[in-house]
Amino acid sequence: MTPKKNELVTIEITDMGSGGEGIGRADGFTLFVKGAVVGDVIEAKVLKAKKTYGYAKVENILRPSEFRAEPVCPVAGRCGGCQLQSMRYSAQLSWKERKVKECLTRIGGVTFGEDGEASATEKPQFLPILGMEDCFAYRNKAQFPVGKDKSGKVVTGFYAGHSHAIIPSTTCAIQATVNEVICKVVCEHMEQYKIAPYDEENHAGLVRHILTRVGAATGEVLVCFVINGKSLPKAEVLAEKLREVVESFSEAKGEMTQKDKNQQLTLKGVCLNVNREKTNVILGNEIIPVWGDTYITDYIGEVSFRISPLSFYQVNPKQTKVLYEKALEFAGLTGNEIVWDLYCGIGTISLFLAKKAKQVYGVEIVPQAIEDAKQNAVRNSISNAEFFVGAAEEVLPEKYKESNGSMRADVIVVDPPRKGCDEVLLQTVVNMEPKRVVYVSCDPATLARDVKYLEENGYKLRKAQPVDMFPFTEHCETVALLVYL
Repeated sequence: MTPKKNELVTIEITDMGSGGEGIGRADGFTLFVKGAVVGDVIEAKVLKAKKTYGYAKVENILRPSEFRAEPVCPVAGRCGGCQLQSMRYSAQLSWKERKVKECLTRIGGVTFGEDGEASATEKPQFLPILGMEDCFAYRNKAQFPVGKDKSGKVVTGFYAGHSHAIIPSTTCAIQATVNEVICKVVCEHMEQYKIAPYDEENHAGLVRHILTRVGAATGEVLVCFVINGKSLPKAEVLAEKLREVVESFSEAKGEMTQKDKNQQLTLKGVCLNVNREKTNVILGNEIIPVWGDTYITDYIGEVSFRISPLSFYQVNPKQTKVLYEKALEFAGLTGNEIVWDLYCGIGTISLFLAKKAKQVYGVEIVPQAIEDAKQNAVRNSISNAEFFVGAAEEVLPEKYKESNGSMRADVIVVDPPRKGCDEVLLQTVVNMEPKRVVYVSCDPATLARDVKYLEENGYKLRKAQPVDMFPFTEHCETVALLVYL
């Protein structure tokens, strides 16, 4: 019998959905319940009922799961950022590992070997997920929308799930803790000088978002204001306030991670990002300096990167090093290989690989990212990395043809967005016949789809390694190695 909207039902959570929601059944009817954990017995309120499934919320926990944890964030149930705060971290890792493996098995048609053993002719190896020892305050980038609460007071916070309603908050368990004092100072400044936050409905007001970048290795901090205009009142005064609170933060009292206590932070710069479009896109293209620099510097291993508000850079530097070291291991470089890095961004993986390769070529369709990649190569005195703007499926065959085959591909690395690789790109990879393909994925479903395509065209999956880059969220990265048979 199909339950009705607002009806209360008692269910046991027996599984987890791909988005981290609990799954239970009431008289055979499937319900997806946000914040529920496998093993919970709950009273759930039905929010929406379709023909064979519906959505519900937790009303009462009748018997908590052994995997349940108390959320560390006071707005965890309302904020759309973290989906797994109610789950113990060890259970999160197990669920993510299982999710990646199930996608590769069900969608990719992969049959994994037992006990982690594999050879060129045997079944591929699925490696245990690599998690974090300290899974809090790991993000080096934050974007806080700015608005007003019901009383008209300026607030920052995070969007509720699947909406643009701001949940007021200055703290976040997975963001750098210095953001709290930054947000408080900004809100006070806006109140003092009567600076209006942006109003999406009316396309009015000035301050849309506060964006911060914090260098995990360097302690450098950049604060950028996304504005619906060309200037911010009393911006120089605000910059001085921010410099004072950031640079005294290491001495501040209150809850800080051990890393924060040991690391002296430095405000590297304050800048504006102009976005006057009526759009959901957060950043515009124009950066205006207010004080200091418009970038920070940070490191992945021994490679340094210049990171601006517009730069794509992995948000978890500690696990990025783990991820890239695994990609480097899978690439099996001896110093004689020519490597193509597709979707190279600002050259993060390219420059990591260049330390071990004969030559690396990076391809990215975003011109500014390629300019950043070239500058990062110069900064690190890396001369065996070259970067091209364009679609990889066009650049690869064109450069190969122009070079009479000298710009071949011994190894191809791909790190595509969530939608995975275009089929034209995959066919280009197949045509180039690299010995190894290292696929870095942020979505196990599209990874599995693309692995299936490559396996149907001469490649064999050898290894898959999940890496938890985003604790408390549904997301998981994976590095996969495919070899040409």
